[in-house]
Order: sequence, then structure tokens, then C-alpha cells
Amino acid sequence: MINDKYINEIESLLNKKKVIEFNLLQFSFDIACIKIKLENNDELIVKYDFKFKRAFNPIESEAKNLQYLNKRFNFFPKIINFNKNCLIVEYFKNDGSKPTNTNLDFLESIIKIHTISNNLFGFEFNTQIGALEQSNKYENSWANFYSKRRLGPIFELVNMKENMGNFINERINYILKNIKNFIPDNPTPLLLHGDLWEGNIIFNNKNFVGFIDPGSFYGHNEMEVAYLRWFDPPFIDSNFLQRYNEYINIDKNYINYEPIYQLYYALCNVALWDKSYINEVRNILKKLRF
Repeated sequence: MINDKYINEIESLLNKKKVIEFNLLQFSFDIACIKIKLENNDELIVKYDFKFKRAFNPIESEAKNLQYLNKRFNFFPKIINFNKNCLIVEYFKNDGSKPTNTNLDFLESIIKIHTISNNLFGFEFNTQIGALEQSNKYENSWANFYSKRRLGPIFELVNMKENMGNFINERINYILKNIKNFIPDNPTPLLLHGDLWEGNIIFNNKNFVGFIDPGSFYGHNEMEVAYLRWFDPPFIDSNFLQRYNEYINIDKNYINYEPIYQLYYALCNVALWDKSYINEVRNILKKLRF
């Protein structure tokens, strides 16, 4: 897969520094994630898109997203260089050892992101989740943004791919038609990471190191909280909501509509991975009483 042609391109972006080792970490959505070592022993991460002629360019989107975030925070990878199909970034050392409760360094880093506000929901360019384009056209209504730019499009995309059955389709259609009865319409638009699941949060020796693979936009911060809680990772403990609420207020009705936000990510998994996640979509919908 990674032959001399690609190594030469990577070295060119590194001002001819020699790559002496490379290790494929992941290959998904036609994008290879590679850890490389240079002749000076520096270690870097390379993302290479083997389908760079697609209409939406996830490499350029992630690079722009990281440029935006690196101006504001020190816990996202620094960009070394990039072109239309190759992104080279800082490597975050990690050992896979995660804390078993919500550490303060991790919590405060989320809060730092979620305290940056905007006057509209959306973003200045489209971002990605798993190489899937997320429309970020600005809206002044959160309910409209969530239904038109998130839940509605992913629901349509999944229905083109899989038959999810009447129960799921009827319930999601009902939610979309009555979205303003389910979620707040006018929370403050706050900056989100956009794809904040366990795999995109880096720890080393149980200490927080940083975040990777953003898909940012300005939205309702509780959508990101819902995603963090969805798979119940060990570092999101039973006190997470209470501790988060000490910094940013959680709506008293949040638990009632938390599944509405988790529904988006479950549908993304159906679209991006496979139909086994349809069961998770169904389980989420069963939590809602209507």
C-alpha cells in the first residue's frame, strides 16, 4: 500500500527529511493513518487519502480544522505540513492506559473548548466525522440546525444504504417533524470538537494528552456531552455530569433528550460501518417516551 511513491511525497512535505520507519495504524474510509519515524528519531502521524478525488476532501477539511483549533488550544496535534491528499501532524505519545474516573485535566480541556461561543450555529467551512461531510451552513435556530444539518441528512443517507424498518423510520420522522418539542431551540452556540468519542481522546499513563480527529462546529454543547456518555467509557464516571455542570450549566431536562443527540452518532455508525448498529438506533429510540 505505502510504496516509494507515497514515501517520496511524504518526504517532500518534510523538506526531504528521511523516513526510516513507518507503521500502518489504521486504514478506513480509504484513508491510511501511519506513524512514521524520521532519521532524527522524530515521530509523526501521516494521514494519506487514497481517494483524494472525492467531492469532499476530508484531508483539507481536517487540516483547516486543526489550524483553527491550534490558534486557540495546545491539546490538538500541531500541523507539520499538508497537501490535498496528505496531512502530517504531531504524534501524541500514548500507552493506551486510561483513567477509571473523570480526571480534572481532561474535564478542564473539554470546558476550554465549550466556553468559546459564536452568534450562530454552524461553522465557516464543512467538517467531517469519519470522512463523512457534515454541512455547517449557519442557522440561528439550534433545532433547525440539528434537524437540517445533522439528524435529517444522516437519516436520509442511512435509508439509501439500509432498510431500518418501520419502527425506526416512523419514530425518526416524527422526531424530525417535531424537533422543537424535543431539544432546546436557542442554547448558546458553543465550539464543539465534533467527533469526541473514546478513540479520539489520547491518554498516557492515565493522564490526558490531547484530542485528535476533530470535526468542529458551533452547536449545543450537550450534544457532545451525550456522545461522551453514550458508550460509557471508564473516564466518564458517574459524577461527570455533576462536575461538568460546575463549569457549564446542564439543562434540568437534559437526560430526557440525551437520546435525541445520541441518535445522530448511532446513525453515523450505520452509515460509516455496518448495519449491526441499527440495533443501537432502535435501543436509543426505545428510551424516548412519545
